[in-house]
Amino acid sequence: MALEEGARSCLLRFRHRLEQDIKPSYLMDHMISDGVLSVNEEERIMNQPTRKDQAVALLELLLRKDNRGYISFYNALIKEAYNDLANLLHYDLPQTLPGAYKSSSDGCTSYVQTVLSEGGVPQRPVVFVSRPEFVNRVREKLYRLQKEPGWVTVFGMAGSGKSVLAAEAVRHHGLIEECFPGGIHWLSIGQLDKPDLMVKIQSLCFRLEQSLDSPSLHRPPNSLDEAKERLRYLTLRRYPRSLLILDDIWDSTVLKAFDIHCRILLTTRNRSLADSVSGAKYEVEVESGLDEKKGLEILALYTNTKLHGLPEEARSIVKECKGSPLVVSLIGALLKEKPNRWRYYLNQLQQKQFKRIRKSSSYDYDALDQAMDASIEVLPDEHRELYKDLSVLEKDIKVPAKVLSVLWDRETEQVEDILEEFVNKSLLFVDSNNKPYLYYLHDLQLDFLVEQNCTQLESLHSKVVHQYQQHYRDGPPTSGDEECLYWIRFLTHHMAKANLSQELYSLMFSLDWVSIKAQIMGPAHLINDYVEYGPILDKENSEVRSQFQEFLSLNGHQLEQRPFPDVVQLALSQPQTSEVYRQALLQAQGRASTGKLYFDWLNKSSVENLSRLVIHPHQGSIYSACFSHDGAKIASSGASKTLKVFKSTSGEKLTEIQAHDDEVLCCAFSPDDRLLATCSSDRKVKVWNVERSMLLRVFEEEHEEQVNHCQFTNTTQRVLLATCSNDKFLNVKLWNLNKPSSQNTMFGHFEPVNHCCFSPDDTYLSTSSNDGTVKLFQVSSANEWKTINVRNMFAESDEEVLVKCSTWTADGKHIICAARNAALVFDVETSDMLLEIRTNRLSTVQYCHACSTSNLLAIAFSNYAVELWDLEANKKMADCSGHLSWVQRVQFSPDGSQLLSCSDDQTVRLWETNKVHTSSAVCLKRDSDVLFYDEEIIVSAADNCNRLQVRDGRTGSVLFQSEEKSSRIRCTCMCRQPSAVALGQEDGTVQVLEVPSGKILATLLGHTKTVLHCRFSHNGQTLITSSEDTTIRVWRWQSGECKVLQGHKEQVRCFSLLYTLPVDTRLLSWSFDGTVKMWDLESGEKMQDIQAHRGAILSCHVSPDGCLFATTSADKTAKLWQCESWQFVHTLSGHQDCVRSCRFSWDSQCLATGDDNGEIRLWSVKDGSLLRICSRDGKDGMDSLHGGWVTDLHFSPDNSLLVSTGGYVKWWDVEKGEALQTFFPTGTALKRIHVSADFSTFVTIDSIGILYILERVV
Repeated sequence: MALEEGARSCLLRFRHRLEQDIKPSYLMDHMISDGVLSVNEEERIMNQPTRKDQAVALLELLLRKDNRGYISFYNALIKEAYNDLANLLHYDLPQTLPGAYKSSSDGCTSYVQTVLSEGGVPQRPVVFVSRPEFVNRVREKLYRLQKEPGWVTVFGMAGSGKSVLAAEAVRHHGLIEECFPGGIHWLSIGQLDKPDLMVKIQSLCFRLEQSLDSPSLHRPPNSLDEAKERLRYLTLRRYPRSLLILDDIWDSTVLKAFDIHCRILLTTRNRSLADSVSGAKYEVEVESGLDEKKGLEILALYTNTKLHGLPEEARSIVKECKGSPLVVSLIGALLKEKPNRWRYYLNQLQQKQFKRIRKSSSYDYDALDQAMDASIEVLPDEHRELYKDLSVLEKDIKVPAKVLSVLWDRETEQVEDILEEFVNKSLLFVDSNNKPYLYYLHDLQLDFLVEQNCTQLESLHSKVVHQYQQHYRDGPPTSGDEECLYWIRFLTHHMAKANLSQELYSLMFSLDWVSIKAQIMGPAHLINDYVEYGPILDKENSEVRSQFQEFLSLNGHQLEQRPFPDVVQLALSQPQTSEVYRQALLQAQGRASTGKLYFDWLNKSSVENLSRLVIHPHQGSIYSACFSHDGAKIASSGASKTLKVFKSTSGEKLTEIQAHDDEVLCCAFSPDDRLLATCSSDRKVKVWNVERSMLLRVFEEEHEEQVNHCQFTNTTQRVLLATCSNDKFLNVKLWNLNKPSSQNTMFGHFEPVNHCCFSPDDTYLSTSSNDGTVKLFQVSSANEWKTINVRNMFAESDEEVLVKCSTWTADGKHIICAARNAALVFDVETSDMLLEIRTNRLSTVQYCHACSTSNLLAIAFSNYAVELWDLEANKKMADCSGHLSWVQRVQFSPDGSQLLSCSDDQTVRLWETNKVHTSSAVCLKRDSDVLFYDEEIIVSAADNCNRLQVRDGRTGSVLFQSEEKSSRIRCTCMCRQPSAVALGQEDGTVQVLEVPSGKILATLLGHTKTVLHCRFSHNGQTLITSSEDTTIRVWRWQSGECKVLQGHKEQVRCFSLLYTLPVDTRLLSWSFDGTVKMWDLESGEKMQDIQAHRGAILSCHVSPDGCLFATTSADKTAKLWQCESWQFVHTLSGHQDCVRSCRFSWDSQCLATGDDNGEIRLWSVKDGSLLRICSRDGKDGMDSLHGGWVTDLHFSPDNSLLVSTGGYVKWWDVEKGEALQTFFPTGTALKRIHVSADFSTFVTIDSIGILYILERVV
């Protein structure tokens, strides 16, 4: 049968809306279970590349389906809470059979009312809310009884509304006329013994016989068998094609009395009852929950109130009723009599005082708990005790049978049989889509169990912990299956509930547990545990609790990487006084004895950890992050097109929404935190219900270009949403969420508007634009109040001034604007500029935000920094360093105690505003030199203030610091005898300074461009420098005498001395010009010159035996050459990117090369063959194999180990090519690593200027 024309045109009419909003995967599950969609069809649709393409394919398929397909799609929309879309399709619902129903109501004629009242079918309850998706499903099954007898079982838990739905399903003219012209007869059964059952059947037979034209003169039947035969005769001969409805069946023996080959609809809590009878069988499960809207409708009808007039407690009452029609109706009936008791009944529900919620006359049960009790009473005693154990489960948590087999100490198969009995009696639910099956309780069942067993809960939780400890004596499960997940997630919960504090301490203060749980569940769950059980743990040791919590908060983004990092190595970076470090060191020492590599960060005490929490919520740049108004949640969005909400204490993900078809540029909470707005490059603005992750509104017609920013009003009095876009004219809009189109458009800007922001009292809206102005509009009238011309403040420059954003001070008197490299403070009344915070950096201000509780201003920069300024004192208060890319957004928490920042580096960082300060801002540049001497480690490097520092590596103490230099320091090298340090600058100047006095020993002028590399000769008398000016200079620095080595055509980034002791006479140099040259240092003559590569040469190394040298190039190859003859030996091909670094092994037999894709290859020097590629395990899907270019390589003296630097430091087993250990610095992009002669100490500096002295743990 083809799809009705009305239904077809309806689908075509609303096709665009449906394609935009539906998630096909969710809807198709329901349609497959309805039998209107095949698994192959689903697979074809899911193969489409995007969600929208899938939606298009599903609608194409629907248009080729029949009426049942349309009805199934409509029901699926309702189930998945797309109520607004279902409403669009409702009017054109096709008739499943000629003359069948259009909707629940239009079939209810006077004929229907007569038939139903004659058959004893209950009237609709006084308060009735339609549930069309369930009614339609029951009717569809009843239509299947048209041609042959059979059973339709409507099953569900107590209070789910089965009886009302059964009565409603038959309240339909077409159904009765076509399928049950013999009438419909209702029998309420309940828990009956045999004599009572016989009385019920006798009275039914009597009623049927009275309705006949010639009533029977038979005596009443005397036995159950006789009653059964009489009923069989009546239904087959006198009332063919009638329907018998048996309401509330508990026992299969009762059902057998009606096994008489007729048409029966039964309601029950036990889905397996019909297994005991013969004939065709159909089932409809009544899910227990009404949605919020239906629940509110019931309360509104009982209390005779309009929906919008219900008090605020109404929503909470529906929530506490867990969607149960029975409980909502009980409360409604009570409120009808006592309309002022909303708060009282809400409290009763919240305190689970079910016994006090006394019956209303329309129900058979004295109170809700008796309804539950009745179901449990029919269980065998032993099973009743086992059911009690389920009181310890958490709400909405599904458990596999294996968890309960540990708890009950039984075979899994035995446990599955017991659980099946519970499921069949509607005492438990099963998720059979999962393998193995997962079992769970409805919230009401759990509430009932908890109340029933409240005095035994502690001992029940103790039993769980005890059974777990017995079963897992040798250590926790690590399989990652559903059972393992349950124990890893909830063991701490059971310990806390059982009051087993000692067990909880020893578990949570253990690095082993941290490692296992972080690997299986991720770090957010763990952080959450330390927050949730903090009060218990603090009684034992609050300091240790905070140490573990801090370790997880700052390393959470690393613990989310795959392959999973070594937790012991991460923990070795914790402060020396931390319990986390103490445990890690013990474990590292133990494992080191078996050959495992670990490295202790010696100078970590000189580095302060400033961020409180680091979260890695998205793949790709994060453009927006914001606190909820209660400070408990953070929302973030970005290039991944998703919106995420997580806890601000732990980073635990609460919600993830695939929000838009393009990058999500901004997200914002409503003032009551119930809603979230998002805007995107796809030109749409969307509003979401946070709790239910549900789309409430889409504004897609009015903005024609990308929408850059969205913001709600600050107060709840009148909630409006402001948006701004790249549109030429209509670029700022105000939206009232109850209206489909914008309430107002603000005119004035003729260039894109980047940001909009309400004043603290919502009187004004400030807008920041590429036209160089900030405009203030009156919110009530949408009229422009004034323009602040920011462009004029940069009059000295011809470049355009783009105003990125604006922020208001708490008193609403000042507004701060971000433009170019400055934040400018203006007086709102006079438009005068009061203060200018300008950075001398080359970076731009990306964003700024003023704290609502203090004078602090946070500024985000494109150079990865975040700064805090005191506006009153006009003084920088803090540097927050840690981001590895542009910082896009900063925001203070509502109480001002925290600051969040989000960045293109894919992280959101939280900072405690009272803990960050400027002393943390001193950092070193990566061009450095290191001297290892006995136990001493001396490091020289420039700092971020362009001063040269010489530090003691072990203690971090500064041995010497020069004054600030006018030209940037680009390289440095040290000499032990005499004790001196040299530095090369961007302007070509070279200086030699005495250490530690700082006295200038020599200033060497000659280079005309940046000095890129410098090195003292062995005896310290000669200094060699190379430069961007293509020359190398050899200085007798004490006399100023200089030889110039000329010949390269491009910059010379590096060179190498060929050691022929006692004097260094030859020098090897290489350049971006692709040549390698050898020079005689005495004469300055060029000895050799070859064109080695077509591309720039990036590195060169001479073998320790002096026979060969290797070159690597941007042409993706490495080459081997003879030192004496300069003959070419081998080309080493295979790298897929520039070959950045190379190093010979100490025995000169092996060469390691590293490329810009992070790959390291090991080659045989003898024949140039590839020996192996070091393990390709990436850090994550977005990363190169080494977190960046491989910039440096070193072999251990015995050639068994290799260390490499890139985004992080890695140590490798040369024989196997496997990574043995990884050290993750705070920053990234390490340029080189200095290694001690015994391969025990390693020194490097990261991109944010942190110095690392790493020593192997023995």
